[in-house]
Amino acid sequence: MTTRGRFITLEGGEGAGKSTQARFVRDWLSEYGREVVLTREPGGSPLAEAIRGIVLGDWAEGVTASTEVLLMFAARAAHWHTTIAPALAAGRDVVCDRFVDSSYAYQSAGKGVAAAGLKALEKLAIDSHRPDLTLLLDIDPEEGLRRAQARGDENRFEQETLDFMRRVRDGFLARARAEPQRIRVIDAARDADAVSAEISAILAELPDSGA
Repeated sequence: MTTRGRFITLEGGEGAGKSTQARFVRDWLSEYGREVVLTREPGGSPLAEAIRGIVLGDWAEGVTASTEVLLMFAARAAHWHTTIAPALAAGRDVVCDRFVDSSYAYQSAGKGVAAAGLKALEKLAIDSHRPDLTLLLDIDPEEGLRRAQARGDENRFEQETLDFMRRVRDGFLARARAEPQRIRVIDAARDADAVSAEISAILAELPDSGA
């Protein structure tokens, strides 16, 4: 009987370094003999990637908060059923750059969409499945936006106001306080190597990590 894989997500505001650390997590797990799928949200399957282009696009008429959240969960449903769930069932670990916590932070805390509505969509889209471990890369929004802008590849979310990003950060930290066993908060203001070292120590605590 195949043992289910582990589902690890990385969360945080703009410029926190999630993509860099997601690759580190993939490489760390692979080094210890795990089969790993690295994916992202929005996206991660052909349909979800198509929706990603819509979500992150700069539309002249704007995108309302309700439209945004419905698109996010449509992409998430496709991603979960096409990519994540089959990989976990086959015994592969899945490392995902953003998942459902981002919706609660961006669309609920950031844009005021009722959390009850998100819970209903979460149940419909992914049957309320949660990651086994979430690494929350926490950074002051001002520094995070500075880093994101320095990369020169701004998307629509990176053009949001500082006040919006502060609400997003508060939303993430509220999630961490509510689920401290799942969500580990990491100071992402440090250099990437220091962040990776802390993540390595957390991964070594996982059952059957091999470390």
